[in-house]
Amino acid sequence: MAQIRSRKHGKHVQLLALLAASVPAAGMAQQANQTLPTVTVREAAEVPYKADRSANEKITAPLVDTPKTIQIIKKEVLEEQGAVTLMEALRNTPGITMQMGENGNTSAGDTFQLRGFSLQNNTFVDGIRDLGAVTRDTFNLEQVEIVKGAAGAETGRGAASGYLNLISKQAHIGDESSASGTVGTGSRKRATVDLNKQLSETSAFRLNAMVQDSGVDGRDYVENKGYGVGLSYVTGLGTPTRLHLFSQHLRQKNVPDGGIPSVGFEGFYNANAAIRNAAKVDRENYYGSVNDREKVDADMITAKIEHDLGQGTTVRNITRLGKTHMDRTLTGINAINAANTPASATTPQVFANNPATWTVSRSRQNVDQENTIIANQTSLNTVFSAGGMEHSLAAGVELLHEKQQTFGRTATGTTRVANLYNPNPSDAMATFGPRNGTVTGGTTNTLSVYAFDTAKLNDKWSLNGGLRLDHYKLKTANTGAAELKDSGNLVSWSFGGIYKLAENGNLYASYATSETPPGGNNFQLSAAAGNQANAALDPQKTNTVELGTKWELLNKRLNVAAAVFRSVNDKQTTTDTVTNTVQQFGKTQVQGIELSAVGQITNFWQITAGLAKTSTKQIDQQSATTVTDSVRWSPDLTFTLWNSYQLDKWTFGLGARYTSEQKRVITAATNLATQNVPNIPSAWVADAMVGYQFSDKVSVRLNVYNLFDKEYLSVLNNGGSRLALGAPRSAAVTANFKF
Repeated sequence: MAQIRSRKHGKHVQLLALLAASVPAAGMAQQANQTLPTVTVREAAEVPYKADRSANEKITAPLVDTPKTIQIIKKEVLEEQGAVTLMEALRNTPGITMQMGENGNTSAGDTFQLRGFSLQNNTFVDGIRDLGAVTRDTFNLEQVEIVKGAAGAETGRGAASGYLNLISKQAHIGDESSASGTVGTGSRKRATVDLNKQLSETSAFRLNAMVQDSGVDGRDYVENKGYGVGLSYVTGLGTPTRLHLFSQHLRQKNVPDGGIPSVGFEGFYNANAAIRNAAKVDRENYYGSVNDREKVDADMITAKIEHDLGQGTTVRNITRLGKTHMDRTLTGINAINAANTPASATTPQVFANNPATWTVSRSRQNVDQENTIIANQTSLNTVFSAGGMEHSLAAGVELLHEKQQTFGRTATGTTRVANLYNPNPSDAMATFGPRNGTVTGGTTNTLSVYAFDTAKLNDKWSLNGGLRLDHYKLKTANTGAAELKDSGNLVSWSFGGIYKLAENGNLYASYATSETPPGGNNFQLSAAAGNQANAALDPQKTNTVELGTKWELLNKRLNVAAAVFRSVNDKQTTTDTVTNTVQQFGKTQVQGIELSAVGQITNFWQITAGLAKTSTKQIDQQSATTVTDSVRWSPDLTFTLWNSYQLDKWTFGLGARYTSEQKRVITAATNLATQNVPNIPSAWVADAMVGYQFSDKVSVRLNVYNLFDKEYLSVLNNGGSRLALGAPRSAAVTANFKF
């Protein structure tokens, strides 16, 4: 078969081997006559909302002494808010926006963007990349970690603007069990259970489970149904050698939502004046089919073994197998037709000025996709003194096999148009048969070595750095097309310095990089000359510069931070207008400031808040006819706040979030008056909570979402023809039991 191979072979191979050889030697760095500094352990009460360290072993210093922006959303915040999906959890961090798919379809699973770049392929579970089109649930999460800025040193390919790391709940010593049940508006029904059982002095078992059968507030027909199970077994707790076996299994059987037409909303445009001035549709209208479905099976199994060598040195090995399958049939909506259409027709015919007869075109699409990942990580963490400095070192080797396959199905029949204001989900639709033998997909195999070190020079200064080398092989194998291949080496690194202004605060500066090879986000290479996914092109390169300060206030109960940053993603394809050829000098630049506060203001008042003011632009991004100067779905200002106050047996919570205008039209010198919904307007949304503790074992909580019943656009498609609204005012009551 014909193949396309990269020009980048052989670079950094010696450096890769040298770093790999250094990993087992890292634990030998201590000399026998060296004595580690005395460590004094003081027991301190845990502060709700606030985390002191990341659960990621690659982050070798406490958060306050790590020179980058990291936010951790703990399970206590998620429980108070009743946040059940990852997207709901991420409302607690500024700078993240949600997306809708294109071509009459919605994006599958979690789809979000951070600082101008997609995070869809930069989501990790316990430090291992997680693939698959799945709406992730919070029932088995201990916390969500958001690392912002170029992070290739930690993750490998991608991570141009950061990554998410989801930390699973693990078994622990001590018996602790709880259950909860939730009912609410929109036919919401959900139950969870968390059972931890100590089996011996050194072993324990934990079961987390969830079942739900819920509608969606403000939407007819749309449903979210499914169940999940998280299992964890650990032995050797309190001993030098520990074995963890844990798994997660998720089953979803949803009715997906294709959104509603954007007619009547702010900025709506149509060349037909009658349509241009038409009224909105009912927000509850469902333009899909009663036969639409979204079936997801997601499984991951993990084994981790840890061994303490002594003197602050631990080695560990993690092996994971993960597999996700999605089978979804969705009816999307497209153009509005001001025409009379007979009941048997599939396309509009005679023009009419009667809106009751207007129709909207629909499309029928199927996604049958399977993702598989096999990972093995061997790592070492150690502390030692050398060169007059105290070091905290993490080093390791990672082997990763990723595979994605999308299976074709043949559509038969026709898809009816829908009445614009009175759609009928029971209309005849095209159907999809069994798999027809066509497959679109690819694989990526990666060998990585890395090392991170925090070096404390003295009481005032410390340095933090990391280096990662990846050797990857990517293969695209689509039915009926020539097999395409690429391989090469990626080098990502980070370096930062911290200066202690006081015992509880510092200033820092850092620089970090990441690289994304062609096809690195979707396993799809292209044979087309100049295409960004052509293997002959260089990887995209991102660098982030960050200056900031972090402080622990109020007796270390409250962490506050401020940072200014600039990220530049280079090597994007663009057209050279002089030679009319495609070249790699396009850039995306994102810069701004981010502020955060998390922890306790008093013993009874908890807070988590964040604000991000950003500016995004594209530089030298153009085709033969247009110039692109902005970045879609990148608001200039985002703000999030959640705080709760405990008053005897009562707990009161109040939150707010703000997102400024998000651009859809990003081409320069475009008359927005002739563009259909050129942006998503800014919006404020407020939520509230009240809880009551009946006893140590029983409590109840009421959550009210969108407290002031604000109508706002949540997501918009790239063409501006359809959208989804944020949920109207809604409520849920949750009863919690401990036993």
